[in-house]
Amino acid sequence: MRVLVTGASGFIGRHVGRGLAAEGHDVVQVDLLLASAHGEGALTPEGVHRIDVRDADALAPWMAGVDVVCHQAAVVGAGIDAADAPAFASHNDFGTAVLLATMQAAGCRRLVLASSMVVYGDGRYTCSDHGTVTPLPRTSSDLEAGAYDCRCPFDGSVLSWALVDEDAPLRPRSLYAASKLAQEHYALAWSLATGGSVTALRYHNVYGEGMPRDTPYSGVAAMFRSSLEAGDAPRVYEDGRQTRDFVDVRDVAAANVAAVGHELAGFHPLNICSGRPGTIGEVAARLSTLHGGPAPVVTGQFRPGDVRHVVADPARAEELLGFRAGVGIDDGLAAFAHAPLRDAVPTARPRV
Repeated sequence: MRVLVTGASGFIGRHVGRGLAAEGHDVVQVDLLLASAHGEGALTPEGVHRIDVRDADALAPWMAGVDVVCHQAAVVGAGIDAADAPAFASHNDFGTAVLLATMQAAGCRRLVLASSMVVYGDGRYTCSDHGTVTPLPRTSSDLEAGAYDCRCPFDGSVLSWALVDEDAPLRPRSLYAASKLAQEHYALAWSLATGGSVTALRYHNVYGEGMPRDTPYSGVAAMFRSSLEAGDAPRVYEDGRQTRDFVDVRDVAAANVAAVGHELAGFHPLNICSGRPGTIGEVAARLSTLHGGPAPVVTGQFRPGDVRHVVADPARAEELLGFRAGVGIDDGLAAFAHAPLRDAVPTARPRV
């Protein structure tokens, strides 16, 4: 099949393009190469076309004959502050809307969308007495006092995390999260209007070769690696016991290949995760050991909007796509501990 990959020069997009090409697909690659992700003056890689997906006229020629679009292009990460909102909305929301309209005009009816775990907001929690509950908000005063755990709204007891499936409530808590949910909403509406197929892959904490270093628009694993490369100890927020699912980028690429190979009617969101949860502190400590650097520092600091636990249920992706992550966390982190990172510009904001 002819597959258009947007964001093809990005951390995940590069791996997706390679995976699709290895399966014999005809891959068309486009990317805007934003400085916040690629650094100022980044050269366009061979085989990639420098295209802004918000520009329908520029995008349309590359859509000719495309059977499936793998939409990886997005401004990602926690960002710097609320001033990033226009960039998230422009590149992620508007860019997706233009892409969908261009797909309709070209007669392309299949989309594989790079979504994210952040659409869930906080994870799923259970109380021993009250079952599944929505936890009380974590206030700044609680966090400043070191009270990081989520608590039951009925008796104030500490809650236990449970697996989050794709039917969980969607409560985005950051600018990035709001933009990723908007992408899903546009894609769902497009699917209903056109009869098109959308597989929305909700990536969990992706790590691996090619992550951008030293930038607020990257993931926590890259921030730990960047610190270690500089000879500094990774800095861990809260008490380090926040639970996540870290998934190797090679598995994320494999999930995209599976989604291209399995057309699902209508709109289907799917968790893309390892199925092997761990804490942020454990990942930082393991990377420090593997890299040969200083042990992590647990700071007790916190960021507004951060969530305590998000742990995914991988069952539906296996059921519908036959996808199950193959890279264990030990092997994945061993490879990542010395894998090359990509240079970026720490203070560069995405341009609107």
